Amino acid sequence: MGHGIALTMARAGFAVIVTDPVPAALDSLAQRVRASLQAMGCSDVVDETLGRISTAVNVASAVSNADLVFEAAPEKLDLKRQIFAEIEAHAPKDAILASNTSVMPITQIMAALSHKSRALGTHWWNPAHMIPLVEVISTQWTDPDVADAVAKVLELAGKSPVKVARDVPGFIGNRLQHALWREAVSLVENGICDAEGVDTVVKQSFGRRLAVLGPLENADLVGTDLTLDIHNTVLADLEARPGPSPYLENLVAQGRLGMKTGQGFRDWTEDTAQATRDRVATHLTRLEGILPKA
Repeated sequence: MGHGIALTMARAGFAVIVTDPVPAALDSLAQRVRASLQAMGCSDVVDETLGRISTAVNVASAVSNADLVFEAAPEKLDLKRQIFAEIEAHAPKDAILASNTSVMPITQIMAALSHKSRALGTHWWNPAHMIPLVEVISTQWTDPDVADAVAKVLELAGKSPVKVARDVPGFIGNRLQHALWREAVSLVENGICDAEGVDTVVKQSFGRRLAVLGPLENADLVGTDLTLDIHNTVLADLEARPGPSPYLENLVAQGRLGMKTGQGFRDWTEDTAQATRDRVATHLTRLEGILPKA
């Protein structure tokens, strides 16, 4: 995520400083930025973009003159808290501090800061340089002007920011996404169809219109009365367990971790996994050229 965020901001004209505790990550940064831009068909801006990105050996030197800091560490609460303690100790007092996380409450991450009003969450979606959405999450301490400023910066960087007024686990996008995933797992678990069937149904039906027609737009399109009739029939039968599916837990326990192990809900070879990644990248690149910004 870090190189995608850096690429996005640098491509938009901002000076960017990147640090990482793993030297190899810093050493490969330019190569990864170059490869991502080339995959997006933006080879003509590679040198210009790389010219705005520099690296620092530690957090203190990276943030000492920063206006806006994006943290993109692994999803571990203690680690993120430790990083922000270090950032706050060395960043300017008026620098905005933003944590990139998919589901972790920003309130928990920022709770120990001395100046909580300038801290918030920015959930970039993977790959960060190709997905337009960034969720901007305020805590009960976040100054509204700070959230507005971050949203404006993201707009200048070509992103589609959406403000999340209440800091809830999963924010907006992952709550929606994993509600779908919960039902998808349940369909397989209960023998209604196999994993390939689930994926085919989504890709070959409503998934085709999701990029241009959101669910509530669709409800208004078909009519809220029809939507209510459907809900009265189907909602009571949908998966509603509060915890993870035992089927999913068993997959993990068996070491069926998806593409990285060759088996998950479906079986994967290195070739089929790479073909899927390439298909997604190609699709996102094409969408960038044909879809209007939200």
